Amino acid sequence: MARNIEIKARARQFDELRERAAQLSPDAPLIFRQQDFFYDVPRGRLKLRQFDDGTPAELIFYQRDDRDGPKASYYTRSPVTNAEAMHSLLATALTTRGIVTKERHVYLTGRTRIHLDRVDGLGDFIELEVVLAQDDDEEGGQAEAHAMFAKLGVPEADLVAVAYVDLLNPETEPLKVA
Repeated sequence: MARNIEIKARARQFDELRERAAQLSPDAPLIFRQQDFFYDVPRGRLKLRQFDDGTPAELIFYQRDDRDGPKASYYTRSPVTNAEAMHSLLATALTTRGIVTKERHVYLTGRTRIHLDRVDGLGDFIELEVVLAQDDDEEGGQAEAHAMFAKLGVPEADLVAVAYVDLLNPETEPLKVA
């Protein structure tokens, strides 16, 4: 499985964060409108991601701890050629846990992806993914995530421990890594 270090927080000053992220990134941001369908699975999280711009859909399975601060996320992705048929199949076989719709601004800086998300029904968030190579240690990625949040001016008080689907459906228990 591929892995990265993730950290997420509320983005209380979205426009200022966007300006800071643009200063750190050598390229213009990628902007996507995404819809993630989450399904109940025995461990981890499984989601079908669809894009409004025609980007091919993908099925993503990932496992990570639900806690504040930077944490390792182990994931695998697979392209999906017929998203509607895949959703129908998964919704028949599994319970649909929730649907998350968002606009995502992606800034790339080194091995870090800065996501500025406007999540329907939840508000604004910032999420970092520090992509790790096979030989990279997680502690180095965690330090990089902390340093990037410091550069962006994200306060620790704004950290978020769980996935967007868990925030949208607080009555359901967040899934734990086995």
